[in-house]
Order: sequence, then structure tokens, then C-alpha cells
Amino acid sequence: MPGSLYLVATPIGNLEDITLRALRVLREADLIACEDTRQTGKLLQHFGVDKPMVSYHEHNEAARTQELVAKLEGGADIALVSDAGTPLVSDPGYRLVTAAIGAGIPVVPIPGASALLGALSGAGLPTDAFRFCGFLPPKSGQRKKALEELNSEDCTLVFYEAPHRILDALSDVSAVYGERPVVVARELTKLHEEFLRGTAEEVRAQLSARASVKGEIVLLIGKGTPVVSDTPVEEAVRELEQKGMPRMDAIKQVARERGLSKREVYKQVT
Repeated sequence: MPGSLYLVATPIGNLEDITLRALRVLREADLIACEDTRQTGKLLQHFGVDKPMVSYHEHNEAARTQELVAKLEGGADIALVSDAGTPLVSDPGYRLVTAAIGAGIPVVPIPGASALLGALSGAGLPTDAFRFCGFLPPKSGQRKKALEELNSEDCTLVFYEAPHRILDALSDVSAVYGERPVVVARELTKLHEEFLRGTAEEVRAQLSARASVKGEIVLLIGKGTPVVSDTPVEEAVRELEQKGMPRMDAIKQVARERGLSKREVYKQVT
């Protein structure tokens, strides 16, 4: 009989957030696959878990996947963990999970801590519908394009962001989304946990006043409030152009105000 692949969520900061089930699975597993054996080793040592570990990260997952699947087919139970949080959520593991499923190996999720859900639940933004988009592109042009493509989404948008890029990201969010509500959730479950709320410009002002910005960050953008207007899209764009606004900027503004994608407005005016 093949073994099982367990996807074990680990704490994102506060070690008390690990579940009893996660600890049991880690203690019973034959092998623990992890992003960084040193990081996971600290967690295992804290809870008195003594099990062999093997590295599994973005640089070796192609080769390591086949090795782990072979062990699973041989009957070994393997626990997959990321450095923090839930495996596969902006972390390695997708290749291994799909390979295991293809080989008929049971895949068992062990839910637990998640920066995504922790930030969403505490942000104070609508949670009836949301879209997780991972990390934004690192360059401003690509980042603005990605944000513009999401402009028509009628839900809360959730991103992970690096601390050294958050100020630039907020500038682009302000340029694309204007006054939509924004929340930056930082250092969740840790000593300096905080939620910064306001428009992108207001939150950016709070962060830029600091000597530096550190820690893990979740960036959330609330739903827009589409402008209800009887004015045809083409006419609205033309009115802005007559006021001196460049054509593409006019298209972007009308799209933002009406909750449409830039592409939708462009099609209607060309």
C-alpha cells in the first residue's frame, strides 16, 4: 500500500498556532519535506519532534518530486511543510501534489495558520467574495498592468508583498484604484502585529514616515464603488479628453469609476 502525503500548515509567527493534529502528523510521518531544513528544524525542536527532513524548494522541486513520489509509492508517509503557513499558498508543493494524485497516492490537507485568511478576517473589508493574487510583479509598469486587469473584479483583492516594495506598490495602487479602501496587515500573529487602514495614499504616508518597513506583509484592496451614470462610456471618455486629459488616461479613469476593465472601455471607444 502507498503512503500518504500530508500538507501540514505551520505557524506564521506565534508557535501556539500549530494544531494538535499537525503535531501528531509530524511525529508519525516517516519523512518531513520542507523549504528550509534549518527553519523547520527549529519548529520541530521546539515541540520535541525528532524526524528526518529533506529539503523541497523552488530550486530542486522538479528533481525532488520524483524522489518523494517513489518513497510514497513504497509506503512512506511524508509531511510537506513550508517555512510558515499553509503549503502551496505562494509556496512550493503544487508539482508534488499533482504528481502524487497522478500516482494514486492519498493527499491529506492538515489546515492551520494562513497569512491570507488571518489578514482577510481582521482587515475589516468585505469577505463575501475575495480573490487571492499572490505577489504583485516587482516592476511598476507590470504592477500597474496587473492591477488594471483586476479593476473590474467585484471583490476584495488580496496580495502578498515584500517590505522593500510596499511603498512603491501603494503608489501604484493609488494611481490605478484612487480612493478605494486599502489595508496593510503586517507581522500577523507576531509581537508587532498591526493593521493599517485607509486609502493607498493614507497608508503609504503612515509607512513612509518610518525609518524602515520590515516584516511579512499582506496587502488588501476593498471593492470599488462604481459610478452610476447614464452618460455613454464613449461620451464620458470624450468629455475628459476635451478637458485636456490624454486619451489613455481618460480610458483608465472611466474604467476605474465604473468598475470596468480598461480593455472593456477601450473596445467601446475604438
